[in-house]
Amino acid sequence: MSRTGASGPGTAGGGPALPPLARAVLDRAAHRRTDQAWLTEAWRRGRVLVVDTSAGGRTLVAADATAPALRLLDPGQAPDAPPMFLGVGADGVPIFAVDAPLPTVPDTRPASLREVGHLLDDRDAGLFITAVALANWHLRHGFSAATGEPTVPDEGGWSRVDPHGDRVWPRTDPAMIVLVHDGVSGPDGRCLLGNNATWPATPGARRFSCLAGYVEPGESAEAAVAREVTEEVGLTVSGIRYAGSQPWPFPGSLMLGFLAGADPAQPLRLDPAEIAYARWFSRREIADAVGGGVVDAGDGVRLLLPPPLSIAHFLIDRWLAADVEPGLGP
Repeated sequence: MSRTGASGPGTAGGGPALPPLARAVLDRAAHRRTDQAWLTEAWRRGRVLVVDTSAGGRTLVAADATAPALRLLDPGQAPDAPPMFLGVGADGVPIFAVDAPLPTVPDTRPASLREVGHLLDDRDAGLFITAVALANWHLRHGFSAATGEPTVPDEGGWSRVDPHGDRVWPRTDPAMIVLVHDGVSGPDGRCLLGNNATWPATPGARRFSCLAGYVEPGESAEAAVAREVTEEVGLTVSGIRYAGSQPWPFPGSLMLGFLAGADPAQPLRLDPAEIAYARWFSRREIADAVGGGVVDAGDGVRLLLPPPLSIAHFLIDRWLAADVEPGLGP
């Protein structure tokens, strides 16, 4: 498998084509989830990914930090926990996950999705994020929302059922994230980034990222983009364009990425409950920061950008590589 990771095949402007966690190469074989006889037999010949949600969703990867790869176990090595059927590999081997404390396995180390997700190959990235998302869903649905009674896993881990047979299936919360920019080409073009009011302080530095928020009931993703930007920083945007999506299992969202234009002459009006700082950065400044340079983020502190695993990083990379998105002027 190629390590397309955070970039993948380039777009027309040379930027990343897919967000880092948007890769999906595993055959999920959903038709097998209700075939208990097949699942039982598949478990005996399958491979198992152990994720520990009590430790932040960590799993075992190869000890080589430069080339992490998931360490899948034989069923006999796996801890005793309800299995979650992830799918069938290209070699025909079924792959399961269990949520349990990580066993001790030679030549491995524990790692979180945030640490290594962007470094894994396509298959491993898909396995890890699916296992973490599914395990987090089970943690939040141990009881029926209708009756309050306990539920148990079923259908290979893809549903839960209460004593009356009422069943629930995994759901994902849609959320939007947007890179707002001025539509100007060249190094002087600018994008708007914000520092969330709930983020912990970093000595000598300040993290900035794209604006984001959940899509509300009865609302389109594009409407959520316009609303959230206005609510958080007081700007009106135009030319909203979809850029890509990726799952974000912290605990269970689907991030819908957009780019949108805005006029920097508009005054910023920050919602202090959401955004502590916001400012426009030039393409030159962002390129310097991406390259490891020190960029002043205001008040004499250094600019920190979103981590490589995030779709925010993907949106920033795309804006840099494309120079300017056609039709996205203010």
